[in-house]
Amino acid sequence: MTKNKELEQSIKNVDAFNDSVKDLTMDRMNMAPKQEVEQQTQIASRDIDKKKEIYLKPFKSVSSREKFNEDYRAQYNEAKEYVHFIAENKEIIGEELDIWTKPFAGMPAEEWKVPVNTPIWGPRYLAEQIKRKYYHRLRTENNSTGGDGKGSYYGTMVVDSTIQRLDAFPVSSRKSIFMGATSFS
Repeated sequence: MTKNKELEQSIKNVDAFNDSVKDLTMDRMNMAPKQEVEQQTQIASRDIDKKKEIYLKPFKSVSSREKFNEDYRAQYNEAKEYVHFIAENKEIIGEELDIWTKPFAGMPAEEWKVPVNTPIWGPRYLAEQIKRKYYHRLRTENNSTGGDGKGSYYGTMVVDSTIQRLDAFPVSSRKSIFMGATSFS
């Protein structure tokens, strides 16, 4: 009889752990505090004017067999506008970014070699994709999730923080249409 009780308790513990993992939805993960990191690049506006302007082009392009949906033409025209920004690699400081984009179905996939910590001109969709590169650090809390005859079980999975892996900042302090309504947050 005690074996059945132990088995039932073990099943309850596993179910409780599974429920805690299922509760880790993207909405809940996005509520995690964002780890604050200083901007790596500090360039005065007068120095920016003196720098040679760099305009990015795709390093490699792979065509698409899909047909472009003309309903998205207005969004595509806005996304392909060139904006002035500074890209940063927060994981490996100073290393050039190698990133692929495919902003809309029917558009080619493009590989970009993006220099970091220097003002560059690139399409808005590239800057927005760089801005979206973050991850969530998970940890377990040492709460008891129960026990059976063989021991006690500890640990509940929770999100510790959100860490920005790559980042992009607008160059100008003037009002920027960069990133649309979302701006930089």
